[in-house]
Amino acid sequence: MSTRFAATFTKPHPALVAFITAGDGDTAANLDALVAGGADVIELGMPFTDPMADGPAIQQANLRSLAKGTSTADIFGQAAAFRQRHPDTPLVLMGYANPMTIRGGDWFAGECAKAGVDGVICVDVPAEEDPELGPALRAAGVDLIRLATPTTDTARLPAVLDGAGGFLYYVSVAGITGQQQAAQASIDEAVARLKAATDLPVAVGFGVRTPDQAAAIARVADGVVVGSAFIDIIAEHGDAAAPHVEAFTRSLADAIRGAKEIAA
Repeated sequence: MSTRFAATFTKPHPALVAFITAGDGDTAANLDALVAGGADVIELGMPFTDPMADGPAIQQANLRSLAKGTSTADIFGQAAAFRQRHPDTPLVLMGYANPMTIRGGDWFAGECAKAGVDGVICVDVPAEEDPELGPALRAAGVDLIRLATPTTDTARLPAVLDGAGGFLYYVSVAGITGQQQAAQASIDEAVARLKAATDLPVAVGFGVRTPDQAAAIARVADGVVVGSAFIDIIAEHGDAAAPHVEAFTRSLADAIRGAKEIAA
């Protein structure tokens, strides 16, 4: 696990993991707003033409970004500039296999390391296809963050965890981003099961849109992932979204930090 992840997940409160799409709106300003508002980990989405795990909000963000001509080189440039401005905040690239593997896993892993990226989530490379990306990332000191879902049973979980790093991302619904939220009881049960199987921190996402939802998850999980709600703000305000992003981030961060105090 990267030292930045280690420092983040030993804080006295669960982590707010905030997702935005690279190239959608004023990316640099929005990234700075997330940090200023109290986000603990940043996920920067790599726009892709067929984002199969994502709902309408993030699909549209991908299309807006691609329409502006956002390239993989641009994303690494944004990541490197972010790392210069924010030396301590973990940064994760999240996306799909094609942009990550088209030039080879070694090239992608090397660019991640050069840009100061801490972790990678590749939605459509399952654990069984780890050689596509995993060895190169691990050799470059970049954590490969794996996804577990409500359908990840006890038999498959060891394969998901093998070679995983950073944190385990629990996708709380069997569906796409931003559409519905899982019942809290099912999240509680899943997090307990995952934490019994791994020492990695467990972060929960998909469908988390409000401070109250984030607080409920924060009582049991090590991290709460919010994405589509940020994307909606950027869609509404365009290049002027940063102050709105910061205010919403602060409302989530305050709720998450308060939740742990209540739980304690």
